[in-house]
Amino acid sequence: MDGQPTAEVIEQIRDIPIYRESLAKGYFPILDKPEIARGFPDNWMTPRLAAALESGEAEFVLSTGTNHARMQIIRPPYFLLRSYYQLWSEHPDISGTWESGCRRVSLTTVLATEHVARVNAARRGTAPAPVPTLDDRWLDERTCYLNLRLDPALWERAEVERMLEEIRTARQAHPRGWYHLDCSGYHLAHLVRKVGEWGLWDDFPPPASIIHAYEYTPVNVRRFLRQHFDCPVIDLFGSTELGYLYYSDRHGTYWPYLDKMSVELQPVADGSTIYQLIVSSVRNPHMPLIRYRSGDCVRTLDGTPDPGQIIQFCGREKELLSTPHGPVAQGDLDRCISEASPDVFLYQLRLTGEGEAQLVYTTFHGAPVELAQTAALEQGIGELTGRRCRLEHRTHIPIGKSGKYAWLTAGS
Repeated sequence: MDGQPTAEVIEQIRDIPIYRESLAKGYFPILDKPEIARGFPDNWMTPRLAAALESGEAEFVLSTGTNHARMQIIRPPYFLLRSYYQLWSEHPDISGTWESGCRRVSLTTVLATEHVARVNAARRGTAPAPVPTLDDRWLDERTCYLNLRLDPALWERAEVERMLEEIRTARQAHPRGWYHLDCSGYHLAHLVRKVGEWGLWDDFPPPASIIHAYEYTPVNVRRFLRQHFDCPVIDLFGSTELGYLYYSDRHGTYWPYLDKMSVELQPVADGSTIYQLIVSSVRNPHMPLIRYRSGDCVRTLDGTPDPGQIIQFCGREKELLSTPHGPVAQGDLDRCISEASPDVFLYQLRLTGEGEAQLVYTTFHGAPVELAQTAALEQGIGELTGRRCRLEHRTHIPIGKSGKYAWLTAGS
């Protein structure tokens, strides 16, 4: 299937300048991010879009970005939030927490918190406070943001106590004391470790449901969270420009959520069973994306390009590692690590020279992994990457300036 748009979709994009050449040729090539940015926003402008921007029905925003350049897009206000709420309200395992009126407490990057504070300040016509109060961090009547520090590994006790108090405040609005915890898996794992270290479990009310949705969550981190929370722990996959496309159930199986969308899978290299996502979507009426290369990679259950068989969202195309056996994704390294040791928490593969690599890592318990696990990890990573690998335990791996972790770096 080449993913060409249907007649119904073509009618919705007929007057958009960026698609004029494709419409004339009767064929739509894959749409890459540089093409979207070229001539922006004129290449998207129509009378209907101009009117929507004038009325406030559409707005300019930047994609969230991780370790790559951010992209300017046009979308309805709260587009991603509404996509999240819609999926939460329909999810087979956690829709009850939506229907019961649970408040959503979000524990993720400080950049997300700061964005909410800026939006609220702009509404008031004031400058954002240097340290946003809880009132400044409510996105709407349902969602508040907790984190005020870039690196969660550096949270101090007073910060953790403040966040736990804010969780308790949010849950008081529910008659049964329920709340929904939205998070980056890494950030929640850091919180769990701090709570355990300082004996604060009595101050941490258990959530009624958990979603992690901001970045790749390693197998060991998911396992760690499930060990500490007796509620559904759900993964969502999506992006700023597309909304959410897939969700996991409480058992880890992924299901498509392709409202006004379709997906193709194309191999990242000849013979590879790592596939890149090509998405056609009219969910965002102001910037429909036809055969858009999102930059995300997946693996499927049977190794075929069937979007209904996705079992892993395994990383970003720009972060693939070239090896003698073909490209390797973050998810491949993660699987190798989780099979050898459940104790590894954070990790980073550093390419240290020709044919060599170093895996720096932290653990959930703070001590190095056992010698047998060290040997298994070095051997497994060596076989996966085609590089001689050595391990080095660290007590701290700094987070990136985006508030997310890089799994692969060059140099020592």
